[in-house]
Amino acid sequence: MGNHQLITHYESLSTLTEQMHEAAMHGEWDHLVDLERQCRQELAVIMPLDATSALDERARQYKAQLIRKILAHDADIRSRTQTWMVQLQNIMQSTRQEQRLQQTYGS
Repeated sequence: MGNHQLITHYESLSTLTEQMHEAAMHGEWDHLVDLERQCRQELAVIMPLDATSALDERARQYKAQLIRKILAHDADIRSRTQTWMVQLQNIMQSTRQEQRLQQTYGS
């Protein structure tokens, strides 16, 4: 039971990270946050299962394939969110400068 259940949860995690990747590609940040919460919940289930499950060679290879896919999505998501965060930081900095100018010189 545990082995099949573990693989099923890794498949679910892979699907979630794929959806997160799509959300990041389209700039759907609120949806990305919701998916990330679901991902954390899935990981909370996987961790104890992974520690107690012994997989055969075929299942181990499949699990490794899923993990590689998950990590690839994660790397791209991180790249996209870092770019978005830099853009957001620039916008906020520009807004602060504008506010200071208005305070200094009036409207």
